Amino acid sequence: MIYVTGDTHGDFRRFNKENFPEQKEMTKEDYVIICGDFGGIWAVGKEDKEERYWLKWLSEKNFTLLFVDGNHENFDRLYAYPKEEWHGGLVHKIQDNVLHLTRGQVFTLEGKKFFTFGGASSHDISGGILDPNDPEFKRKKARLNKGMRPYRIRNVSWWEQELPSDEEMREGLKNLALNDYTVDYILTHCCASSTQAILSHGDFKPDRLTDYLDDIRAKTKFKRWFFGHYHSNRYVNTEEVLLYQQITRIL
Repeated sequence: MIYVTGDTHGDFRRFNKENFPEQKEMTKEDYVIICGDFGGIWAVGKEDKEERYWLKWLSEKNFTLLFVDGNHENFDRLYAYPKEEWHGGLVHKIQDNVLHLTRGQVFTLEGKKFFTFGGASSHDISGGILDPNDPEFKRKKARLNKGMRPYRIRNVSWWEQELPSDEEMREGLKNLALNDYTVDYILTHCCASSTQAILSHGDFKPDRLTDYLDDIRAKTKFKRWFFGHYHSNRYVNTEEVLLYQQITRIL
């Protein structure tokens, strides 16, 4: 069995037995995939008590949990986990049954090919990105708090790796080419620029990642594309599906 869901942001209660009773019939050979903003690796420096609790809780689940990264991840820590080959692609191993599907990979699960590419631009940062090393940091932070404008702090609640490197983008194109630009499923956090324009009516602007995904959308044959990020559950069309808290079985 393979299920797909949207952003969790470190809140994994949707996977308890009441909300997700299907797990009673699952084993570690069955998968639940999160389309970004996993949020289980978030604390600065090292895992805190809450993070440790939830990672242990997930490790005891019957199924294997997979995720692409979103924009709400501590990339410094996430990218420091051991990287290994798994089902044809590269993963960061968080727990034996909790794996980060890295960007630009093609995995084969149950005979189906999955192309993965995490990351997204943060949209809730109208107050900007604050630098803790800035001499004006405290003053700027106090002003934004008073004005209730959303902001992030560099390497504390925001990381520049939310958008991909050139190397990651080349890796994705290389692996798609090796598969003749044909996969069964595409799993991302954000979506292609053209798809985003439909969803947001122009409120969210294109960036280098959404443009990259637009190029992939044009070149690649696929059956379904699942993504998160926009906090809704919606079929954009017959091929592209936006997920948030809904857990959808695909195999």
